[in-house]
Formats: sequence, C-alpha cells, structure tokens
Amino acid sequence: MIRKEDWLPRSIFCLRGYTAEQFTHDLVAGITVGLVALPLAMAFGIASGVTPQAGLYTAVVAGFLISALGGSRTQIGGPTGAFVVIVAGIIAKFGISGLSLVTLIAGVLLVVMGATGLGTAVKFIPRPVIIGFTNGIALLIASTQVKDFLGLRTPAVPSEFLKRMEVLVAHLGTIQWQTVTLASLSLAIILLWPRWNKRIPGSIIALFVATLAVPLLHLPVETVGTRFGGIPQGFPPFTFPHLRIEHLLPLLPSAFTVAMLAAVESLLSAVVADGMSGDKHNSNVELIAQGVANLVSPLFGGIPATGAIARTATNIRSGARTPISGMIHALTLLAILLVAAPLARFVPLATLAAVLFVVSWNMGEWREISSILRLAKTDIAVWLVTFTLTVVADLTVAVGVGMALAALLYIYRIAETTTVAPVTEEYLRDGRVHILHDKEIPPDVTILRIHGPFLFGTTEKLVEATRELRFLPSVVILRLRNMTALDATGLHAIETFAGRLHKSGRTLLLCGAREQPAELLAGSEFVNRVGEENILPNVETALSRAREITAAFSGIGPELAADLKRMKL
Repeated sequence: MIRKEDWLPRSIFCLRGYTAEQFTHDLVAGITVGLVALPLAMAFGIASGVTPQAGLYTAVVAGFLISALGGSRTQIGGPTGAFVVIVAGIIAKFGISGLSLVTLIAGVLLVVMGATGLGTAVKFIPRPVIIGFTNGIALLIASTQVKDFLGLRTPAVPSEFLKRMEVLVAHLGTIQWQTVTLASLSLAIILLWPRWNKRIPGSIIALFVATLAVPLLHLPVETVGTRFGGIPQGFPPFTFPHLRIEHLLPLLPSAFTVAMLAAVESLLSAVVADGMSGDKHNSNVELIAQGVANLVSPLFGGIPATGAIARTATNIRSGARTPISGMIHALTLLAILLVAAPLARFVPLATLAAVLFVVSWNMGEWREISSILRLAKTDIAVWLVTFTLTVVADLTVAVGVGMALAALLYIYRIAETTTVAPVTEEYLRDGRVHILHDKEIPPDVTILRIHGPFLFGTTEKLVEATRELRFLPSVVILRLRNMTALDATGLHAIETFAGRLHKSGRTLLLCGAREQPAELLAGSEFVNRVGEENILPNVETALSRAREITAAFSGIGPELAADLKRMKL
C-alpha cells in the first residue's frame, strides 16, 4: 500500500530532530560544493551557447529546488555536461525561446514520470548505450573548448562536430600563446593540486589564480567580461519566456531526450550518493523534484538541470548530512551573484576551458571502453553505433537507434535461451551436482540465485536483494545455474556487487554458469577481480570452496578477515 509519507521530500524527514551539529556539517559542505559549482556553472553555460550567468541562475534556482523537494539526502542539482551538446543544438535551431519550451516540456515529463512511477523505466537503457552516448558527449564537450583553450581567432564555430573540427584545424595558425600558457597552467593546477590538498578542489584554486593574474599581469586573453560584458549583479531576474506554439511538435523529441537524460543522470547520481552515504533515495520523489526544477529554471533565465554526480560526491565527502547542504550550496552561489558578480568579468575563458577538459575526461568513462571491447560483437556494435551517432549526428538519434538495436539484441538473447532436448541418463547424472536438496549449507555461507535472463532492465533486482550487506555472512555464493542469459548491464551489476562485497571483507563465489554467461564472464576482467579459484562449475564445488574459506578465517569478523587476506596470513 502506498503511504502519504512515500511522496514527501526527504528534507521534511531530515528536519525532524535537526541538530546544530548537523547544521555545522551541512554549512561547511554547502559552502564547499557551492564554490566548486561556481566555475562549473559558468563553464556549462558558456559551452551550451548561453551566457555564464544562465548557468549560475540554473545552479541557484534548480539547485535549491532539487535539494528542497528531492528524494535524496545529499543530491546536488544544477547544469551538467550531459546537456551541453543538446542545449547548444536546440539554441542553434530554435533560439533561446525554443530552449525554454524544451526545458518546460521536459519538466512536465519528469513530473509525470515521478508521479506515475515511470521513473523506473530508465533502468531499461542498456549499459552499452549509456557508455556510448557518455563517451560521445564527453568528446563533443572537449571539442567545443579547443577554441578557448588555444585562443584561436575563428568565425562562428559550427555546432556539427566534423565541421567544427574543420574550422578549428583551418585556423590553428591564429593560436595565442599567452592563452595557451594560462590554460595549461590552469589545467596543471586542477590536476596536481589534489596531491597537496584534497579538501579544496583544484578548479577553485585555478579559477582564483587565473582571475587574479589577468588584471595584475595585464594578460591579453579573452575573459567573461570581453565576450559577455560580465555577469549582472543581483537576484536571477524573473522573465516569462516567449513561447511559440508552432515549435511544440518539432521540439518534442528534444524535450523527451532532455527528460530521459535528466532522469538517468539524476537517479544514477542518487545511487552513487546512496553508496557513499548509506542512504536509500526515493526515485519517484526525486524525479518530481527534477521536474519542478526544470519547470521553474527557464522562468529565471536558466537551462535544463539534473543531479550532478561529481558535485554530489564532493558534497558527501565534505560532510553533508541532509538536503540543507544542497540548499546552502545554492545560497552560496546566490551570495556570490549579489556581492562578487563584478569580479567575474576577469575570469579567463581559457581557465573555464581547462575546467571543462577535466570534466569531459572524468565524465567520459573511458576506462569502460576496454570492458565493452571484451563483450560480444553485438554489444560492441550497439556501443559503437551509439557513440558514432552521438558525435556525428545528434543525441536524440543516437539514443533512439541505440535503444532499437539493444531491443533487437534483447529479443535475440531471449530467443537463444529457449532449448528443446530429451532428458537422458547423462543429463540427470550431470544435474546432481547442481541441485541443492541434498547439500548442507554452512552457517557462515548464504546462496543467492539468479533465475532467468539477467539483462538490462532486471539488474535492479540484485541491488534490492543485497542492499543491506551487513546481514550477509562472510561468504556469498551466487548460483547462476538458472541464469539463462547475461549482457553487459548484467555483468556490470555483478561486478559492482562483487566490489561491494570485497570492500566489506566478504568473499563472492560464482557457480553453475551456463555457456553464454560463462563465455561473457571469461572474456571480461571479472575473473581477475574475483579470482579464478572463486568461479566454480557447480554448487557442490562452491560449497567445498566456501568451507575452505570459512575454516581459514573461523571465529573472526569479515572486516578482520579482509585484513588478513590482504596480509596473506
């Protein structure tokens, strides 16, 4: 039965019994993440084809609403890199008014998704599609920053990737070495600063140093002031956007893409926050908050917003306890707008380009490519098509084609799981080592089974079944005898589960994998991470292996067992 409490924002629950100690932690975290968001919000605004203040207005308005109304304790919302490419494309075709209408429609769609429980539909996007368009978006963001990083003098840069690269290559002779030097110095600070101090992000130091250097050294570089005339001081102005109804139908595909991206990224960010903080977010409430934020953002000159994974992680690492920290993050940016906005005219665009280079590298998930390339050719094809279309076409086409290919692949894999064969003496004999009825399970061992195809859209069931690791014993056997098919999303879910168990000091054993899942497991890096000795042919050998492990570490807790394993005692 659905309770009224299931639809309340997390902030309401957190304010009950709220203490001064919690506020102190939230205050420090909120100010810290607010300073981190400052260069990112301006950079995302500029890269999207709008003004830097549009990015700041989004972080203030949408960031406050997402924290106040959302279903996560520590989620930070605002403009993100995922929207840069699609926002720039919308503005190029339909102007600012078209972008406002897209954001409003996306907001309505997000509210509907949350209110009807359709937010769970985002789990049906397979991992190769997500990695493909994430790789593509990261490459596109980086390509938009080459001009400012090198200080090139070019005509209007096209929004299409290939044409953009043609223009940039043709004007490499206009490179400005003062700009390159400043951009390189900023990039070095961002990358090297964490070696000395991890509490203060390098992007803040780079922004501070570069902004001081420009007026003091009279550097001839392009700044926020020279290109945009600075940032207006004061509250985000309320302006009802000029909407043209004839654009409604042509903009629906873009609005749907924005809504899906916002849903995917916000829920992914919330899941990351859950893992770091031990909390459990409410997906439907979170999507309603994202929808409200995107409905209000364009009324104050903002752009689309969603949950920001990096800023959320910074918020948690800085000690955030409740959604109050997210609201303080938005108020910190508002205070900067009210007090220090005139200083923003000295911010060099080369430094913001360096910030976005780092963002595009971090969001690109480039390390996942090696894992994708170890999968079946069909999975590789889905990833490659999605990545290529994201870069050379647009995100709407890429996601649509990628999802269509993934759906066909899903049908193919389900069809492959159907077999017809006679029951023979050999079949009965081989099956005896897999049955559980005559097996004794030790007290420090639990067996989880996956029944049916473990493909995209079903992996959340493993997360839900294993959310509370503290209730699991020291050895967990994952029985795959009845798992008929496995894909990249399912493999990633098992890898994530194995990582969680290892981090908690527990051991994962896998047993009984059929031909297709066994081939996929063997072809990935998963075997090296779990250990070949922990992947067994059947449950009988898995139980024998479990007895060896529990006997070696009998009488000690899983955490101490993990320490002893690392020390090889």
